Amino acid sequence: VQLVESGGGSVQSGGSLRLTCEAYGNTYSSYCMSWFRQVPGKEREGVATIDSDGSTAYVDSVKGRFTISQDKEKNTLYLQMDKLNPEDTGMYFCAAEYLSYCMTPVQDVDSSDFRYWGQGTQVTVSS
Repeated sequence: VQLVESGGGSVQSGGSLRLTCEAYGNTYSSYCMSWFRQVPGKEREGVATIDSDGSTAYVDSVKGRFTISQDKEKNTLYLQMDKLNPEDTGMYFCAAEYLSYCMTPVQDVDSSDFRYWGQGTQVTVSS
């Protein structure tokens, strides 16, 4: 599976961005997909997950501001990010793994749980 992200950019605090992750190649009926973000010097942290049944979960810091969704017909994952703040700045990656469900809570999701990764897209939020 190949994952390709797009949609990053620079916005001011309070603004919005929508990230897109397109999946190419073989896909299966049961999976977990996740958005991670990483800042220099820190490990990637899980931000949101969605499984093949559509169940979603979020890390506490983005609840009520970010929305993860998917379009199965287009094999595309989205992350709508609203009310952005400077702490949301980082490189955002989408990831996928063939699992029956996503591990919860999201803060317990580890990057080693996923084999398939996109190249990342930068999000910069200025105050």
